[in-house]
Amino acid sequence: MKRISVLFSIFLLILAKAQTLSDYKYVVIPDELADFKNNKSYGLDVILKNALKSKKYQVLTDSKTNWPSDALINPCKILNAEILDDKSMFRNKVILQFQDCGKKVIFTEKGSSTIKEFEPGYQDALKQILIKIPVSNPNPETEKLAESKSQEITKVPEQSMPKEVSTQASTALRYTNGKTTLQKIKIDDTQFILVDGNSSVPYATFKSTAKKDVYRVKLGSGESTIGYYENGNIVIEMPKSDGEFANEIFTAN
Repeated sequence: MKRISVLFSIFLLILAKAQTLSDYKYVVIPDELADFKNNKSYGLDVILKNALKSKKYQVLTDSKTNWPSDALINPCKILNAEILDDKSMFRNKVILQFQDCGKKVIFTEKGSSTIKEFEPGYQDALKQILIKIPVSNPNPETEKLAESKSQEITKVPEQSMPKEVSTQASTALRYTNGKTTLQKIKIDDTQFILVDGNSSVPYATFKSTAKKDVYRVKLGSGESTIGYYENGNIVIEMPKSDGEFANEIFTAN
């Protein structure tokens, strides 16, 4: 077991060294910045979001409901952004960091402003950093590395995984209806998603109801229906063109 853990740690280290900020396409900006709580973000999150979009990154939110399928299936394709308050007595200063799926900081930069007022000062400090952000330019090789890393996470026993990545692995299960194989990814205790790696849109999003094992379902097509567990299977009542419904049964694979 120790040997597996050591090999996995080495794998993460090698991959971290192989990838840089521009190798990534997806960046999560938290709904609330840890150092700027209570609605006092001073617009830093919006500035960061717009800057990343202008440099061809796809910005995601904390909620996974609207994440693209490849981001859900391959969490190691995603970076997590954070803006830290580094102010001193005479300057407004911030630190911008990006962490990978193993909580490894792959980019960190400090910005400092002589503007004394908080909002324009913090914004000025952040904008100095954003000039140094490279344009997103993932290539097939680094994409494969991220996919391999995500797959490695799901293969290694949980007790050998870093704590921060074991949860993602433990919530991913596969289901099939004989034609299509989907991954079930738990978002939280009240909702989960079925995703198809060949589509950029989740196959179906499930939200719990007051009745156990019965869910409100939003299909990738935008239609709404219901789904439920039955004998360990996931059943979706698929709407038909004549107004009727047909049961689509997905069994654990």
